[in-house]
Amino acid sequence: MKRFLAVLLIAVLAVSMAACGGSSQSQQNTGQDNQSTTVEGNKGVELTVWSHLTETEVKKVQEVADKWASETGNKVKVLTDNSDFQAFATAANSGKGPDIMFGLPHDNLGTFYKAGLLEPVPDGVINDSDYVPLAIDAVSYDGKKYAIPLSMESYALFYNTDMIKEAPKTWDEFVNVAQKYGFMYDINNFYFSYAFISGNGGYVFKNNGGSYDVNDIGLNNEGAKKGFAAIYDMVNRYKFMPADIKGDIAKGNFQSKKIGMYISGPWDVQSFKDAGVNFAVAPLPKLENGSDMKPFVGVQAAFVNANSKNKDAAWELMKYLAENTPIPLFETGNRIPVINSVLNSSEVQSNEILKGFADSASKGEPMPNVPEVQAMWTPANNNLTLITSGKLAPDKAADQIVAQMKEGIATMQ
Repeated sequence: MKRFLAVLLIAVLAVSMAACGGSSQSQQNTGQDNQSTTVEGNKGVELTVWSHLTETEVKKVQEVADKWASETGNKVKVLTDNSDFQAFATAANSGKGPDIMFGLPHDNLGTFYKAGLLEPVPDGVINDSDYVPLAIDAVSYDGKKYAIPLSMESYALFYNTDMIKEAPKTWDEFVNVAQKYGFMYDINNFYFSYAFISGNGGYVFKNNGGSYDVNDIGLNNEGAKKGFAAIYDMVNRYKFMPADIKGDIAKGNFQSKKIGMYISGPWDVQSFKDAGVNFAVAPLPKLENGSDMKPFVGVQAAFVNANSKNKDAAWELMKYLAENTPIPLFETGNRIPVINSVLNSSEVQSNEILKGFADSASKGEPMPNVPEVQAMWTPANNNLTLITSGKLAPDKAADQIVAQMKEGIATMQ
């Protein structure tokens, strides 16, 4: 998964100070063109959109934006952008930033939010009930939306249909199939292994009604420790994979048909098709306690720059793009829609592969959208390596993860 990392606290503080004077934290889609009401006075405006989507996807977004521009008498430039947070903040605070950022992983929004760069979403731009609930949660702070969700992604279980006719649904079925046909994944990557922890009752930060308590870390509670023990067992008890397994090796073994199951995301679909692998995708199996695994879900989001001089027009364009880009992005980039009517449409539901990822995501939870989440990755990944190698007991590693996260968060205060 591609992740646009936020910079350290020094950059956030510097930008926040610079932004203090200028920030103002203030239809169902079928893929067909929808009518967009234009507020009188927002004609003849030229809007700039930056996007972290792929070049091909950006072209599709430009096509949709051009239709809006033609209907409203405005102009829109959609540009591919790979800059980091500091570059965006510098541009935004100097009046050289875009009006809209379109296509940004939601777990990076917290840094922009704390720097005062996100304009609150006005009433009427979207209806929350039209969206998958977790998508709304992913772009909200203290119950208020600061971005528009565009699509979601998560990981699921790939299985070779020449070997396995039906995906295992229970833990016992999963273990039996894995022992017979083989199973691997990037086990020391916390992004993928989190599902085993969350399904047992662990969590990163306590979510109190849409607000994360970064002082309440649940990665060493009883459930989390059971999850870490299950991860240990997959290497040391069941011998599914070596302790030093890497994602590319696991992928290669599935692609070469050496193993029957593999955990990953939609980004691996095309390479398996090109290699002639007959496969299907299903939600992760239930855990030994009977609970669903809860994989991390990433949401691609879009926001209006709080320093834009054309906010009204920008929100009109944003509404139009939110309504009219889901199907083009689904067809072009395998982006799973977050608008319920599109997600449940025949076009999406008939794609069995992407439906498998959508079903898996429906059981998951969004990655925390606060800057403090950056303090999670290194301790979690390092301690997973200690667990799988047998160098540190799962319960001790869990305690160490939390202690190291607290140390990291303290440096961000």
